[in-house]
Amino acid sequence: MTATFNLVARGGHPDFLDLPWGEPLSEWNHPRLVKMAHGMSRHIVRFVRYDDRVYALKETDEPLARGEYEMLRELREEHLPVVEPVGYVTTAAHDRAMLITRYLDFSLPYWYLFGREEMSLTDKLLDAAVVLLVRLHLENVFWGDCSLSNVLFRRDAGAMMAYLVDAETSERRATISDGMRRHDLSIAEENLIGGLLELQEQGRVAAGFDPMAVARDLIDRYDRLWDELTRPEEIKDGERWRIEKRIRHINDLGFDVEELSISSSGDQLLIKPILIEEGHHARELRRRTGLEVQENQARRLLADISSHRAWLERKSGRQTPAAVAAARWLADVYEPVVESIPADLAPKLEAAEVFHHVLEHRYYLSERAGYGVSHAEALADYIRNELTRQPAERQLQLETGPDDSLGTEADPDEPVTPGGA
Repeated sequence: MTATFNLVARGGHPDFLDLPWGEPLSEWNHPRLVKMAHGMSRHIVRFVRYDDRVYALKETDEPLARGEYEMLRELREEHLPVVEPVGYVTTAAHDRAMLITRYLDFSLPYWYLFGREEMSLTDKLLDAAVVLLVRLHLENVFWGDCSLSNVLFRRDAGAMMAYLVDAETSERRATISDGMRRHDLSIAEENLIGGLLELQEQGRVAAGFDPMAVARDLIDRYDRLWDELTRPEEIKDGERWRIEKRIRHINDLGFDVEELSISSSGDQLLIKPILIEEGHHARELRRRTGLEVQENQARRLLADISSHRAWLERKSGRQTPAAVAAARWLADVYEPVVESIPADLAPKLEAAEVFHHVLEHRYYLSERAGYGVSHAEALADYIRNELTRQPAERQLQLETGPDDSLGTEADPDEPVTPGGA
């Protein structure tokens, strides 16, 4: 008997009509199921593969599935880093619904990173989580459930970028009060301590690791960034250059200023920045080259474009327009590196991340050799000695059995392997 169901899905994705929507998700036994590395969820979460794309299915109540789908759509339209909502399904067979989201390629759960990275990783993850939480609050979003399990991380030119995975408890307000922000921070602090204690019990962090101190550090980093981005600043009438300095500092933090609120009192100006969003460098790189990358990757690539422009000007003896330098860099530097990555190694890291590592590798090779090593030499050496040993991180798939992600955390000691192309 054919199940009755209602599917709401965005274009550009499979129709999902071959899946057994009439059955509870926990009872599925379907060839499309794959077992992906993931964090903890209070709901049943399973994954299906369509060619090189993987989708997460979360079973929940109909109002929650519909509400989370709409919230994720709204946040993505605001260019916030969240997983892509694809659709939701309601069925007549049982009083449940399923949210469908696209698996975020090259994303890594926290337990995978803590098991493989150096201890400075803690700083990177805290900074990434703080930027995400600040961005949400700047957009008047109360998260309500900030935790390690509700965040995925992507490598970003030596740093990390955090993406929101679960928006079930999120609320969009006309304005977000300081009390709401502090409440979100207290939830984040409690959840972070709990997640780190679990990692400590599993032996994935050192015995002397202090989860409480790390959680306090999270709050301190949040407060510092929030203050840098939002505090009013008094400027004397003869020091208007400090307005540009403040804007540049905010840009350096990765944010754009939409406008300044300026009030005058005698010979004093009180300025307060009104932010548009994070992604200053990513937008600038997109404008110049069309490349879509993350913020720190964009910062790194923009610096290389500037270096290439200076080299072109030294070589030609005349000024090179910025647009010409960007086009030359894209054609002569970036694309040859990306196109030289062997197809079987492409799932290991994003192309922009590989390019960043090649730049780093070239610097160290040149320093050791005592002369400037070429991009081609650095690329060949990096592929041979570094990239081949890098785990494939495009889609982390657990090795054993069919997917059984039934509302529990993935086993952090279970081997992972790349999934898909």
